[in-house]
Amino acid sequence: MTEFESKCYGMTEADIREEYMQSITAKLSGLEMVIMGVLSDAQELMTFGHEQANDQARKNMNIAKFILSEMMDAKREA
Repeated sequence: MTEFESKCYGMTEADIREEYMQSITAKLSGLEMVIMGVLSDAQELMTFGHEQANDQARKNMNIAKFILSEMMDAKREA
């Protein structure tokens, strides 16, 4: 994992693709639903109000943005 991936996502971009973008939710309901779930998790983490939870919420939002970016790239290529 690169330093950027660690600080930005807490996981590799390959892990995001595997764990989120190729998940059963993605296959059955689409990436939009995956993004909604990631953002809901971020909202929940923010209610805890401590630094570690806020940092993970920030990483979740970055994961959601990464998935959106991948979706936009795929759409452009099609």
